[in-house]
Amino acid sequence: MISDGEGLVVRVRPLSEGGTISFMLSYRIEGKQRRITLRAQGLKEAREERDDYRKLVKQGKDPSLERTLKLARDRQQQIDEQEALTKLNARVTVNDLFTRWHDIDLINRKDRAEIARMFNKDVLPVLGDLFVEDVRKGHIGLVIDKLKIRGVNHLARNLLKLMRQMFRFAVSRDVIEFDPTASLSVAKMTTAPTERDRTLSDIEIRALARQLPDAHLLPSTECAVWIALSTLCRIGELSKAKFSDLNFELHTWAIPEANSKNGKAHTIYLSDFALEQFKILKNVSQSDTWIFPNRDGSSHVCEKSITKQIGGRQTENILSNRSQHNQALVLTGGKWTPHDLRRSGATLMGDLGIAPDVIEKCLNHTEENKVKRTYQRQKMELEQAQAWRVLGDRLNLLVKADASNVVVLHKRN
Repeated sequence: MISDGEGLVVRVRPLSEGGTISFMLSYRIEGKQRRITLRAQGLKEAREERDDYRKLVKQGKDPSLERTLKLARDRQQQIDEQEALTKLNARVTVNDLFTRWHDIDLINRKDRAEIARMFNKDVLPVLGDLFVEDVRKGHIGLVIDKLKIRGVNHLARNLLKLMRQMFRFAVSRDVIEFDPTASLSVAKMTTAPTERDRTLSDIEIRALARQLPDAHLLPSTECAVWIALSTLCRIGELSKAKFSDLNFELHTWAIPEANSKNGKAHTIYLSDFALEQFKILKNVSQSDTWIFPNRDGSSHVCEKSITKQIGGRQTENILSNRSQHNQALVLTGGKWTPHDLRRSGATLMGDLGIAPDVIEKCLNHTEENKVKRTYQRQKMELEQAQAWRVLGDRLNLLVKADASNVVVLHKRN
């Protein structure tokens, strides 16, 4: 043991014990003599380490304890950095969240493909690369504002509601703590909900019969107009229909659960008027399977196709490819959609004296009253068949080439 001064001791072991050299520091703290082995490998480093420790002693700090604390702090810092790295690697982007939400929460949604299309077009290009926990109200507002600039407020409303569903899913899966859309008002951010009440009058139905041939629609779309009006079907149900769903002999069209909006199978009795439209479709269709096939016949036509064709004939867009026909289907009561045909047919049934509960059955609406829905299971098939027959007869009179002597019905109070 060789003293170097100021508490520094050089310890030299003989060759028989390894021939090593180490350094120790003796110091007094709180009246007690202490000793600590230094980490230095050479005398110069040992003296520097001794000086550093002597400064700690002068400050009333125990070098041995301080070194233990430093080791603990270094270890904790290591753990914190590792946790931060793990957390960083586990961060989920909005693209990742959408895929997870789409594959889990939307698995049974019939509009799953349409939701994916809307997100891929308008949401993910803006938010997709952001980490979910970094998304703020301003990012959501950016998506909505882009849609409002395009003038598609209804789409903006639907997408905001869908984004809220997705972020709530993220909260429930502990991906994030707070939903960035939680404090956003759908009505203030987009537009207040509107309930359409557009119906076509008898006079407009007669005008429609005159205008359709000159609107240059696909023959199948013309048939779709009359089928929607005479069967009260939803346009999506009609777009996905197959010839195997039809029974020309029994005058029926069976809408399977998979095609029905509310998941309830529905059988429509086809009046002579409606059946005639399906016969026309049978002759013009390029598919043996689909009544409204897509371009290559591999599936049904896009559910929005018929609506777009009809909307394109009620616009003032001079840049449209069919600008010479863009006013062909304008009616006196204002713009109308295929869904308005469903409402118009139901209204016409009421004007013809059909009972409201029968009309509800024809519309395949779900009974809102839980007790009625549970205990009143009658289908009223005969009454429905009669209702469709009466409606078809009325439409047949209205669309005749010479319908000048048809009495216009007044709406029932």
